[in-house]
Amino acid sequence: MKDVIDVMALQSSRRDRRLPDYRSAPSHSLATNFIFECGIKLGLQPATVATAAIFYHKFFKEADKNDYDCYVICTACLCAAGKSRDEAVRLRDAVNVAYNSINRGAGPLELGEEYWSWRGSVAQAELLVLRLLGFNLDAPSPHRYLLHYLRSLQEWFPVAQWRSAPIARTAMAFLQDFHHSPLILDYRAPHVAVACLTLALHVLGVSVPLASTLDDDAAWYSVFTKDLQKEKNWEIMEKIMQVYGREPEPI
Repeated sequence: MKDVIDVMALQSSRRDRRLPDYRSAPSHSLATNFIFECGIKLGLQPATVATAAIFYHKFFKEADKNDYDCYVICTACLCAAGKSRDEAVRLRDAVNVAYNSINRGAGPLELGEEYWSWRGSVAQAELLVLRLLGFNLDAPSPHRYLLHYLRSLQEWFPVAQWRSAPIARTAMAFLQDFHHSPLILDYRAPHVAVACLTLALHVLGVSVPLASTLDDDAAWYSVFTKDLQKEKNWEIMEKIMQVYGREPEPI
């Protein structure tokens, strides 16, 4: 588990030093990084940005990546996610943020041919994303489940112990990072939330109070979801850790 923390710290350090060069990166290799960067610049909530990543993964689960401009689809997914989460994303803001993320140091697009080309492409791509999703923007959010589980789990801990360990921050970081992987589509939202929480506890070396007195040390999370088997929980945790084994981002 210490290896996971070391890799997380290394990747964070790299991101802090230099932002990715999307123009020179292989197509789609930094797509979810682009979604997260633009989402943060647009001031969107973490759950909204994560929903955009889910839409991206769902779209290209059906569509051929060679047929579409990666960053146009990413921008369209952010707009669609804003509608899904009732967090409005102005098309002009989305276009400018996307353009400036790709073209580092460039100013806002003037209302000219390039701007209208970008705007039209994103608007058409959003409609295409919505069609592929069957106009169903109801994406079950693991964030909602995780927040609920964290509030409940906090009541089980002594106040001092809970405050001394960054359980919530670590679990949420695992959840956000898992959205970089299309494998998140393979699991139910409550199960992903429990896996992120379990992984955070393991990494931090924190035991759930009185869990050792139970017949099964995994039984503590059965109060949250009764249909998650221990083997499945470990499987999801392994998939989360695989995210940190990806090749380093080109810098």
